Amino acid sequence: MNSSETLKGAFDRMFSAADTAREQSAPDLKPREVGRIVSVSTGIAHITGLPGVGVEELVQFPGGVQGITFNVDEDEVGCVLLGQYSHLHAGDEVERTGRVMDVPVGAGVLGRVIDPLGRPLDELGPVPTSGRLPIERPAPAIMDRSPVTVPLQTGVKVVDALVPIGRGQRELILGDRQTGKTAIALDTIINQRGQDVVCVYCAIGQRAAAVARVVATLREHDALSYSVVVVTEGNDPPGLAYIAPYAATSIAEHFMEAGRDVLIVYDDLTQHARSYRELSLLLRRPPGREAFPGDIFYIHSRLLERSTRLNDERGGGSLTALPVIETEAQNISDYIPTNLISITDGQIYLSPTLFELGVLPAVDVGKSVSRVGGKAQRAAYRAVTGNLKLAYAQFEELETFARFGARLDESTQQTIDHGRRIRACLKQPELAPVSVPGQILVLLALSEGLFDGVPLTEMVEAQAALKKATKDIPESLSRLFGGSQKLGPEDRDILIGLAKKALKPFLVAEEVALAQTRQKS
Repeated sequence: MNSSETLKGAFDRMFSAADTAREQSAPDLKPREVGRIVSVSTGIAHITGLPGVGVEELVQFPGGVQGITFNVDEDEVGCVLLGQYSHLHAGDEVERTGRVMDVPVGAGVLGRVIDPLGRPLDELGPVPTSGRLPIERPAPAIMDRSPVTVPLQTGVKVVDALVPIGRGQRELILGDRQTGKTAIALDTIINQRGQDVVCVYCAIGQRAAAVARVVATLREHDALSYSVVVVTEGNDPPGLAYIAPYAATSIAEHFMEAGRDVLIVYDDLTQHARSYRELSLLLRRPPGREAFPGDIFYIHSRLLERSTRLNDERGGGSLTALPVIETEAQNISDYIPTNLISITDGQIYLSPTLFELGVLPAVDVGKSVSRVGGKAQRAAYRAVTGNLKLAYAQFEELETFARFGARLDESTQQTIDHGRRIRACLKQPELAPVSVPGQILVLLALSEGLFDGVPLTEMVEAQAALKKATKDIPESLSRLFGGSQKLGPEDRDILIGLAKKALKPFLVAEEVALAQTRQKS
């Protein structure tokens, strides 16, 4: 065999192997839809291309920036940007992801401070998660819900007694700025320690210093271990502020669907509405008949409808919402506040007038209401707060009348004196939740008129003495406080006896003061 034949055979074998490899190989081709940026504005981008993109689909911009498609028009798509966009320019490529915006969920988020995209903000490393959920999810069906029958104790006397909240309820907290709205929400979160309630605090467009104070407060009171803090700061793109409450709700729903009780605080939805209006203006969305944009009612209703109590077939979990809204000059009839009042199951109104008088928390009992929580309120509370709201309302009306210097009869003066003690009892320092036995003993003493002989200057010490007396309550009676069984006459007598014993030193002091006054006169 000559060398030419050997070379020919080698070439034949080589070409045969190449043909076999070519026939067996299949190119791994994946179609990609790529568009291009037409223009970039404050927090939004207009893009062209992407013929198959859907509404609210996630798209990928250069540099890892993500966006959500909002306006899908015939010629271009309007996107909301979810990150820093200073490096984006017209002509840059944009790619579809084929999925909607989602957020990481799981037990690993507890104790963490994250942004709406699930990225850590607390320098504790990556957030361990067990899955992802879309931020936009349908609310549970009516047949999957259960009535609200279990109370959510806030630890705030005026709320638990007069404006009770149930697990699965939506209770609006509204008032002018700097009237203590966030303080009530934080007290409620701190009071859930040991109650097996997961808490989610969503800060929308807040200053970094304010968020840092909230996180430090939760950590100081050992409440961060069962809480998640979702944060967008004031200098973040408006798109992040818009998706923040939806992302926080999906995180909360993960625990609710696992059978847990969850509390979520939206602080505050005024900023959420502003960010959505800003995006709508930039995207040139058409106005509605009553407001701009036309669907601003819908964005809050579809958010708050996700808060409910599930039935036993769905695990029996609950999601209680405390949305916060800021009013301007006490105008609760403004568009956004009235929207939320009509969506929620009641409201806690904080009065700047009471705040200036030092009545803290500055809850206006007359304008505050709970449309559901009364059904869930413990029987022991209903037994001791029967006429409290009416007596307080009568006092406020008479107090206004008495300012004119009119002469008052003895009965009216007694009503005013009793009302002043009601107000003193409903006062409470910040970040100092009161236990259920302590609240019931104070409220019972108040309804029985046991405080009427205590000087107003000693009301704080008298209440402290009552709270110390709770350790003497029999264990069998303490168990009644947490159930649906009503307090019997004997039970009331035991509690009244404890209250009289605790208040006796203060009553003696009052009698001495009265005797000295008589001697001087």
